[in-house]
Amino acid sequence: MVNDLERFSAEVRWLCLNMTHNAGASHVGSALSIVDLVSVLYCRVLQVEPNNPDAPQRDRFILSKGHACVAIYAVLAKCGFFREDRLEEYGTFGSIFMNHVSHAVPGVEFSTGSLGHGLPFGAGKALHAKRSGADWQTVVLLSDGELNEGSNWEALMFAAHHKLSNLITIVDCNGLQSLTTTEATLDMAPLEDKFRSFGLKTAIIDGHDHETIETTLRDAVAETDVPTVIIANTVKGKGVSFMENEVLWHYRPPSADDLSKAAEELGIGR
Repeated sequence: MVNDLERFSAEVRWLCLNMTHNAGASHVGSALSIVDLVSVLYCRVLQVEPNNPDAPQRDRFILSKGHACVAIYAVLAKCGFFREDRLEEYGTFGSIFMNHVSHAVPGVEFSTGSLGHGLPFGAGKALHAKRSGADWQTVVLLSDGELNEGSNWEALMFAAHHKLSNLITIVDCNGLQSLTTTEATLDMAPLEDKFRSFGLKTAIIDGHDHETIETTLRDAVAETDVPTVIIANTVKGKGVSFMENEVLWHYRPPSADDLSKAAEELGIGR
């Protein structure tokens, strides 16, 4: 078990920055906002085996916002699913480490790119587990902007109808999407009331507070009657002050100068 989650998360953020810098790739802000969530999931909650990523009784994690893939690749590497130096392949020609999360990477369940696909797939996995008597959990992480896709609401209705208490949905609510705010694009508030009206257990948390994330996830795992939705309030670009809450970092890759500044903020020696 990782004892220092703050340090672990800082190192994951550093890997995200380096991958996007080296590949000249987008979406570093989207990745940084979910680092704390996925760090807690893999270090404290999910039942997975790095040396046997396809173990039948493993918990299933699905990143529906597939453009934030560098956060997952970094966490999987640090947890021992593959060598950390393989992250240098990210975004290179022919690499399995694609710019949207790929199931070719050990530990990745499902390839996603077009938004709105992860939750329907996860609901299907949860139904299969429930009907077959398996006790593994399915956790799906999607973005607040992604909720514009109607397929998510269909999946939530399906999950509530079938009482898929083994399905946990986490919404990364960083308030930004594409070129502006989620509110300006398509205001979905109040999310909590919508989810509860569907018959879903709903919690609102600070998506960067490791202790709260762990406690809420463990409560969700223990739920036996209904699916759980966790609304995680996050900061896009979290951990690097000049990237925080700036929509620019949905697209711009960090420069060498950006890396130097970020390293100092994250306490990472270069």
